[in-house]
Amino acid sequence: MQRIKLQHTARVIHDINADVIGLQEIESESVLKELKAEINRQGLYYPYYAFSRNKRGGAVSVALLSRYPITSALSHPVSANSDYRNILEGRIDFKGHPLRIYVNHWKSKMGPESMRIRSAKVVKKLIDKLDKNTPYVLVGDFNSHYEEYRTFIKSRRHNDTNGVTGINHILQTIDEDENPITYTTMKSTGKNLYNLWYELPSDQRWSHSFKGKGEALDNIIISPALANSNGIEYVRGSFERFTPDYLFYKGKVYRWQQSKTYPKHHTGEGYSDHLPVWAVFEVK
Repeated sequence: MQRIKLQHTARVIHDINADVIGLQEIESESVLKELKAEINRQGLYYPYYAFSRNKRGGAVSVALLSRYPITSALSHPVSANSDYRNILEGRIDFKGHPLRIYVNHWKSKMGPESMRIRSAKVVKKLIDKLDKNTPYVLVGDFNSHYEEYRTFIKSRRHNDTNGVTGINHILQTIDEDENPITYTTMKSTGKNLYNLWYELPSDQRWSHSFKGKGEALDNIIISPALANSNGIEYVRGSFERFTPDYLFYKGKVYRWQQSKTYPKHHTGEGYSDHLPVWAVFEVK
């Protein structure tokens, strides 16, 4: 079964054909190496990787695969508690220019917003130490909608923070009046962060479905330095979901299938319950 899951995951990675890939829910470093080998068998080669595991957290690891050299990789713990995943910071030499990528996997919606804020504060502390001209990208499963401050406000289960959210308020993807930060605003002010979901029509802004409702839990968020026409630049309009037919079944995301009988086990069919998202960056 493990081999089939690796083959299916490798197929998606092969078909996206990205230069750098952020991964969540990697079971172990050895599994990551097996995935690299399977991708290689399917015709792509990623010579560089980084891996971060919360030693008490089980199969909740995050990782990076890259065609470009990863000059360093740091694991930033959020908590010793197994409910939290580390933040992985990968420093990449992108065509002679440094780029930092922070891979995230925040607490699921099984927990309240205060738990996601805890992860957000770790990320915020890291990026606040950087020079304003340092290009960086935040990627991963934030378990947060790009406008979480609007979607969770009436949820007693989630809103234990008096309306404050990790992705919007802590990371500052909205302004002081709670207006979403646009690319133009970020570029002109040189502050705040821009969530690439705004590049898509509103009906396409989802990567996961829960009870028939689309959720944009997987985010790519960019820094002002990626919009200043000096070095690495985000290519506007390039953000997309990866939506080939084989990732859907009967109109729904074709998630890993489990047996209907006990003990429950994977049947070797399906893919992730999250759609991949991707974007293009170039050197100006």
